[in-house]
Amino acid sequence: MISTTPIFRGASIGVVGAGAMGRGIAQVAAAAGLRVLLTDAAGGAAEAARDFAARMLGRAAEKGRTTRAEAEAALARIEPVPGIARLEPCAVVLEAIVEDLEAKRELFRELERVVAADCILASNTSSLSITTIAAVCERPQRVAGAHFFNPVPLMKLVEIVHGERTEPAVVDALVKLVETFGHRAVRVRDVPLFLVNHVGRGYSVEALALLDEGVATATDIDDVMREAAGFPMGPFELFDLTALDVSHRAMESSFAQFYGEPRLRPSPETRRRFEAGLLGRKVGEGFYRYAEGTRVGDADSGGAGLPTRLPHRLWISRDDPASADLLARSLEGLADRLELEQGAQPSASALCLVTPMGEDATTSATRQSLDPARTLAVDTLLELDKRVTLMATPLTARAKRDEGAALFAATGARVTTIADSAGFIAQRILAAVVNIASAVAQARIGTPQDIDDAVRIGRGYPLGPLTWGDRLGPRRVLRILETMHATTGEARYRPSPWLRRRALLDVSLKTPDLAVG
Repeated sequence: MISTTPIFRGASIGVVGAGAMGRGIAQVAAAAGLRVLLTDAAGGAAEAARDFAARMLGRAAEKGRTTRAEAEAALARIEPVPGIARLEPCAVVLEAIVEDLEAKRELFRELERVVAADCILASNTSSLSITTIAAVCERPQRVAGAHFFNPVPLMKLVEIVHGERTEPAVVDALVKLVETFGHRAVRVRDVPLFLVNHVGRGYSVEALALLDEGVATATDIDDVMREAAGFPMGPFELFDLTALDVSHRAMESSFAQFYGEPRLRPSPETRRRFEAGLLGRKVGEGFYRYAEGTRVGDADSGGAGLPTRLPHRLWISRDDPASADLLARSLEGLADRLELEQGAQPSASALCLVTPMGEDATTSATRQSLDPARTLAVDTLLELDKRVTLMATPLTARAKRDEGAALFAATGARVTTIADSAGFIAQRILAAVVNIASAVAQARIGTPQDIDDAVRIGRGYPLGPLTWGDRLGPRRVLRILETMHATTGEARYRPSPWLRRRALLDVSLKTPDLAVG
């Protein structure tokens, strides 16, 4: 059995692998008061990692985040050692080597011959099965995952992953250990992608689907998700940052590991770009171009150059009264510049605005018996003060489209116009994120609060995905998914049972089920 005694200040831990992750783990562990024995198969790598930690700790002291004495004491606790044989006294060994299954399995075999029987072995893998790694060990019950995020000192999250044979006491001890580092620990089942990367697939995969379908450009999609939804980076900016050779392989691998789950289906676009070498920032070109790491050559999106002629007459559908009211409020400042019709049907010359949720502009217009040549759809899922997304039918007259763009530009918002689609950019991506997070909760991969905290911290989302769903309204998210599912026949839009039940009960998506078993 593994001791349940918490790992407190003064204990020794081992770190194998002195790259970006290993040196970051060593730094935060030493700063928390632990002695760190750091080793790497490459000669001089552990010493170089210690030097890097010295610079980072020194910089933290300069910025007042720690004292000079504390930084020096932390650095003194990092001891490079020549090989894993020197890790014998460690209570925990954290592995942070190359993301290769056989390399990790061989390392764990070797570690078992060195460390004590009650030493905990943890892998920093981001994608490999803990159960599979542990299967080669004589004591698989002491093996778990401790997935840190890069850069470790700044990304205050660790996924503690329990394999099929991991003892609960091991998970408890690792949770307490990383909490001494000042990090948030979340307990996660050993499933492909774990938790954060699983939920994050909704953001990336649905964005790629929009691009594949010709609904919008990468720039349009990024602008909407950054400016309207408040994400720190758009999905294609994120692809360029993380590098497509990493992202594409991970998408293909996770799709295979989930036996073709439609919600995780990769895109031919990333395969083509990967094969063309358009990997992102590190090679100077991806979805965008870069010079010395700085993005260059972007076209303006949604600002200068838009038409300025407003419609003479405007009619807003009240098919969704709340959305109609939101539209009317956003246009109040233009009351003296246009005539807003109040009738149940528009006049013969009015620009018609509809507000579909999960529906395309064509279906919305024909269902309401509106002239598609004069109809524009407006996404009212989010506030309309920063960026507004408009969707035309295939028959919408260019003049009417331009009048709609001018209308919202006159309010001070930036405008994105997209092709007809079941669901807009934000509707599709946010619904996908909320739906996958709900499926993760349904499968008990993590608790609702852990799901929210992990994705918010690990991905930098403005809200946790279940809180996003609550903010948008579970019934509204369900409606978007059901409508897209019915319209497109795509299985990836089928609503999670977790989401459906809570929407029908009109309760928070963070409402847990009763314990089972």
